[in-house]
Amino acid sequence: MAIDQAQGPPPSSTPLERDARLVSTDHKVAPSEIAIGVVIGRAAEYFDFFVFGIASVVVFPKVFFPFAEPVTATLYSFAMFSLAFIARPVGSVIFTAVDRRHGRGVKLTIALFLLGFSTMAISFLPSYAQIGAWSLYLLGILRFGQGLALGGAWDGLASLLALNAPIERRGFYAAIPQLGAPLGFMVASVLFAFFMLNLTEADFLDWGWRYPFFCAFAINVVALFSRLRLVATDEFARLLERRRLEPSPILPLIRNHAADLLVGALIPLASFALFHLVTVFPVSWITLFTHRSAGEFLMVQCSAAFICAVAIVASGLIADQIGRRMLLLISAGLIAVFAIGSTIAPLLVEENAIGQTIYVNAGFLLLGLSYGQSSGAVTSRLAQRYRYTGAALTNDLAWLLGAGFAPLIVLFLSARYGLACVGLYLLSGAVTTLLALSLSRSEIRQV
Repeated sequence: MAIDQAQGPPPSSTPLERDARLVSTDHKVAPSEIAIGVVIGRAAEYFDFFVFGIASVVVFPKVFFPFAEPVTATLYSFAMFSLAFIARPVGSVIFTAVDRRHGRGVKLTIALFLLGFSTMAISFLPSYAQIGAWSLYLLGILRFGQGLALGGAWDGLASLLALNAPIERRGFYAAIPQLGAPLGFMVASVLFAFFMLNLTEADFLDWGWRYPFFCAFAINVVALFSRLRLVATDEFARLLERRRLEPSPILPLIRNHAADLLVGALIPLASFALFHLVTVFPVSWITLFTHRSAGEFLMVQCSAAFICAVAIVASGLIADQIGRRMLLLISAGLIAVFAIGSTIAPLLVEENAIGQTIYVNAGFLLLGLSYGQSSGAVTSRLAQRYRYTGAALTNDLAWLLGAGFAPLIVLFLSARYGLACVGLYLLSGAVTTLLALSLSRSEIRQV
């Protein structure tokens, strides 16, 4: 049932929304409560994506691309991995229309069920040996479905959290939603490491890898209820109205803010380029070119993700002291230094386990400092009436340009020309961020 948006808050037209409203009506929404809902929701989304990313290295080359040699098979897997980042902006456009017509709760319900179903369905896919090319078509469709769903999962909670936080702590509260990334990665990496270290390779490739995908649906249902509990409250609807965080038409947004969308997408490029170069890509190099156990290396990355979480919190505290723009400049400069060091003396070489561990831990530390404030970079340049939809689109573009093809490009170049290419790719992202910040000389607002 469609109700004109001008008549009030977005309608509650599903049983899930009605149930949530019954327990949440007249409940005052505090920043800490919004923060919990955001972290749970983001962690579920990142879990789905990291499960696919890890499987792109340790599972898919052997299960879905057995006809290709290992490096080529992994490149095919990374091409499949990139599909979701292409689909994200499409999903944002589609689900913005759903949001405007039927309300945010309906949009979130459809998006998160689609995300959970797409991930869970992968666990039931037959291998290439069983149904041939059809397995690849189905995998591609489900991966595209993940991207569409993630584009629709944008709920405005992160922006609302920053807007309603105390002015002197807005940097801190802006960083809290970013904790979903390391938390999602930790859960995904631990699950895969457990099965890889405790099963034979034959059992893992037969059924063990399917379990993390199967868990996704339950995790997304939990995330859905944690968000609906906030979205369905009258207080939340009033806050959204007061802050004008309602969905806006796409075409006027592009006409009025095309340059802001582009600059906003380029500002966090260093962080987003680093994102998959310390999570997904190192696992591929370890698996293809060293004798180190991928399961053991995933546990190293899990501990590094904890460092990332601490750095994210620290980024919020630092941003409240020196300003978000200054922190982004400093972190981009540090990433550039890290990239130059990786170019001159690549640490991920042969069996150098110490070098591999240093690379991962340092990379995750820098990721936390830069990624912790990246959400504000993609929202703060937009007028309030366009901020909700514009933030979603800008975020999608930033992921597409910075992270979507990073594992594919870097593995292709590194396999042919050496690991110095990792540093060169990362350096290009850091330089782009610094140039984009130079075009945005005013202090980035804490929103």
